[in-house]
Amino acid sequence: MENQTKPAIELIEHDGEVTLSIGGEQAMQAWERDLMWASADLLCEHGHDFYEVGLGLGLSALRIAGNAATRSHTVLELFAEVENLFRARHPELPGNLAIERGDFFQRVFDLPSESVDGMFFDPALDMHVWTDKELWARTMPEVVRVLRPGGVFIPFFSTKPELRWQYLPHFRTIRVVRHPYLAYDTTEYTHGISGDAYIQCFHKD
Repeated sequence: MENQTKPAIELIEHDGEVTLSIGGEQAMQAWERDLMWASADLLCEHGHDFYEVGLGLGLSALRIAGNAATRSHTVLELFAEVENLFRARHPELPGNLAIERGDFFQRVFDLPSESVDGMFFDPALDMHVWTDKELWARTMPEVVRVLRPGGVFIPFFSTKPELRWQYLPHFRTIRVVRHPYLAYDTTEYTHGISGDAYIQCFHKD
């Protein structure tokens, strides 16, 4: 859900660390690459047409588009500044990759039913959005509607071994893949700077 006040967005590169900052908070960092790639590869096991929410540094977007199985990949990004930063670093994009602008919590209602084989979900959201039970109760049935039978929904990884309540009631089959991770010493959004991360893959039966 779009904020009325546009947050400050910048790409910070310092001492070998790369951070996308949105509203003064760490939205994404380059150390996430291997986890993003693992999530992208898992997504691409399930079909040919994919949708991604949140561009970030574009690590997963380029990985998904570059997979031999991918026919089409659409990324929805809320902030123009994020897209501009990405395009400045990657002026030539794969032909099967499209970037659109919009608020997912509005756009999802307009997406065609059974139109994608998989959705990767990694937007920068405020805490009040994450904790809005009514919002998720409205949104997730739409996500399931958009997925084809056998399709998957993969949110960004977790560093806590627990299933996310926002998605859990809407899927019967869930696959969890554990990967080690090593964050920056300055990383603020993980539970410790090293350990195990968990990629959760929700299947539409």
